[in-house]
Amino acid sequence: MKHVETKGRDEFFDVVAGTSRSQAAVLVLASGGSTGGADNRHPESDQWLFVVSGSGTATIEGRDFALEAGSLVLIEAGEAHEITCGPDEPLRTINVYAPPAY
Repeated sequence: MKHVETKGRDEFFDVVAGTSRSQAAVLVLASGGSTGGADNRHPESDQWLFVVSGSGTATIEGRDFALEAGSLVLIEAGEAHEITCGPDEPLRTINVYAPPAY
């Protein structure tokens, strides 16, 4: 069993826990910031992205999906993706990769 406190973590990307089967990370994007793009893929790993706070857009395989607190998105292995923060406040997410990607 592992318990990880994610509140107060403000680093851009921080892998906070993992096993040989999965991995958890916290992502914080500044207002208007983005990460990823057309070449950003995890060939072997699914990524679950849960929005803790803020809003923005997930662009997955060229399709845009609105993100807001409480959103849960599955980015399947091999899908190109970019996450963009809205203009009003930082976008804070918890991401789970299975199997580990980092």
